[in-house]
Amino acid sequence: MAHLVFDQAEQRELREAARAEFPGNAALAYVLENLASEGIDLNRCRDWDDIRAEKGMPERNGKASEVA
Repeated sequence: MAHLVFDQAEQRELREAARAEFPGNAALAYVLENLASEGIDLNRCRDWDDIRAEKGMPERNGKASEVA
């Protein structure tokens, strides 16, 4: 895999978008701003099904009603 990084202009745009889109949720804006500055290590990403199993959630059955 790879490490996804953003150049300075992209970082600035992502930070501004995070602040504009989530003014009432400082924690979410912080996470998005952090991703903009730190990038994303794709080697550390986990599959959704693995996370579900880890949390003891049932397997997906493909119904749209399960989508949040």
